[in-house]
Amino acid sequence: MEELFYGASEAIRLLFAGDSQILEIIWRTILVSGSATLLAMLLGVPAGYLLARQRFPGRTLLLSLVNTGMGMPPVVVGLIVWLMLVRSGPFGRFELIYTKEAMMLAQFLIATPLVAGFTTASIQALPAKLPDLLAILGAGRLNMLWILCREAKLGLLAAVMAGFGGVVSEVGASMAVGGNLQGSTRVLTTAIVTETSRGQVARAMALGLILLAMAFLVNLFLTAIQQRHQVR
Repeated sequence: MEELFYGASEAIRLLFAGDSQILEIIWRTILVSGSATLLAMLLGVPAGYLLARQRFPGRTLLLSLVNTGMGMPPVVVGLIVWLMLVRSGPFGRFELIYTKEAMMLAQFLIATPLVAGFTTASIQALPAKLPDLLAILGAGRLNMLWILCREAKLGLLAAVMAGFGGVVSEVGASMAVGGNLQGSTRVLTTAIVTETSRGQVARAMALGLILLAMAFLVNLFLTAIQQRHQVR
């Protein structure tokens, strides 16, 4: 209990003291995980909609792959991306290994199945004949998609929260493809591992509390939007 209290005090001190290293790590965490989540939304939401509403050969297989991806260990994703990006890999010529871009790619691959899976479930929960009704009322394809997304807003926001939560808290993939390089690819989760290995328990606790606070604020904002929609 004493270590937790000391960690909280250290977290407040680091933030209010304007520790440049800590602020840089926080910003890098937001940049990498936020970008990965945004990219996952751009691909996962349309993919989830198609899986929910379209019938085509291989659909069951794709759904199974998405559901499997939702539980894929991040370290396995990191290993696969690492093998693709190292010098001897098929994409080694792009020299992306141990960069923020490599971390974004790994986190994108982790978040996309989560976003797609939650989107599929939320769209499937809508009345099956709703698209036909909208078509009869004269709604075009884009307008129909917009209306369906609005109706499934609660589920879509849950998809975003699941995607962001899945990547901002992972450490294995970031360590594998980012290398945890100080001033370059170190994020909050990998910094916690580093400080713990050095025996800097208070600093590690402080970083952990900062990570929890950041995740809480993001989810508080999204949950407020979600619940406001539900009340209406």
